[in-house]
Amino acid sequence: MKFVSTRNRTNQVDFAKAVLDCMPQDGGLYVPAEAVDLRRWILYTDSSTTFSNIAGTLTSACINNEFSPIICETIASRAFPFSPELKKIDERLYTLKLYNTPTGSHKDFGISYLVNCLETIHQLNGGKSVFLDVTIGELGASLACVLRGKKNLKALLVYPKGCIRGLKESDFIWNGGNILPVEVDGTEADCHRIVRQIFEDHSLVEKYNLTVANTANIGRLMPQMFFYPYAFSRLKEEVAGDIYYAMAPGNYSNLVAGLYSWRLALPVNGFICPSTNSLALDPMGLCTVPDDLVPFEKRRKADPANPSNLERLEDIFSRSSLMLKHFVYPAVLSSEEIEEACRHLFVKYGIFADKNTASAYAAVLSRRELLEEDDATAVLVLRDDPALSSEYIRHATGETPEMPENVQKALNPVQIKKPPVTEASQIIELLNSVL
Repeated sequence: MKFVSTRNRTNQVDFAKAVLDCMPQDGGLYVPAEAVDLRRWILYTDSSTTFSNIAGTLTSACINNEFSPIICETIASRAFPFSPELKKIDERLYTLKLYNTPTGSHKDFGISYLVNCLETIHQLNGGKSVFLDVTIGELGASLACVLRGKKNLKALLVYPKGCIRGLKESDFIWNGGNILPVEVDGTEADCHRIVRQIFEDHSLVEKYNLTVANTANIGRLMPQMFFYPYAFSRLKEEVAGDIYYAMAPGNYSNLVAGLYSWRLALPVNGFICPSTNSLALDPMGLCTVPDDLVPFEKRRKADPANPSNLERLEDIFSRSSLMLKHFVYPAVLSSEEIEEACRHLFVKYGIFADKNTASAYAAVLSRRELLEEDDATAVLVLRDDPALSSEYIRHATGETPEMPENVQKALNPVQIKKPPVTEASQIIELLNSVL
């Protein structure tokens, strides 16, 4: 499989190039150049097929001209000692839990896969990479877990002052680790501005071998494609009718990954999500993307610091707006409907739901006509441990979810006793000092 920019489909790159130099210079985002039919792999999986087996097999099928099947299996087995969990909670409702992970966040799947891919690329071809990312804690804690022991990767993580969480003393570069945490004397938006400014100078990206661990990097997004074949490998033995996945939109990464899985021949009938300003309903009640009226080349460059996958979503449906209207099903929801859905999940199923999960479930209830056709089944995607949203859940249900030990560790504040920075030039000085 080759990859192209959303803004220039003539310049194809291989997988290694796409994850190493993750931001195309034309301002777009890397996307798969073509759809690969993986039906024979997906349909032969079953409930005994592990998540890492599915990830290794699909990786090999997608990029078989770069890595051998053995290497792909090795990447997947190293990346995924943890797995999603599919659970039936009602006659036509399942949950897909994505937070059985080191930090209790779905981000762990994508970050672990990306890190292990990059480490393998450098072991095979030489070289090193540096992650330059903004985080308020979650991404940093996830990166710290998987970077331990890696020889060819480092991370410079940019935090608003006072937001460093989930790191150990041994993770710091000055103690022999792989992470250089830097506090900015300002807001998260100031952090984004600084990182964006550095990536705008491609000579700096090349000099320091910079990449990102957020979903602007296709290598971070790609493993989210594996969630859906994994769920189907379990569902196909129990479900005869249509299958819909329900999720919060977030930055559209899980939705885009699900659509990529569908393009690989995954049996699925659609995706249900809350509507947003950018993923809305037209006067006929069908899905529309208002930004689609503006050509990609007339927009700002994709943001490496605070990415949105909306452009990738538009790219998928650029040749068929009719498909968008009949495959993605937004629901317009009020905050009251979302809170009621949160309470309903708790009272009826004993599920603590953060606002993202509650909004996805509220969307299912709003679009219940889809499930009433052909005995359809909905799979509710649970992204993050509910303990990360304990205040919202307590407000909605009167109960507070228990805080697991791994989540507590990821939330523990860290003091680095280093002076904060205010400008991109200071970050560049730090890159010079550690590389």
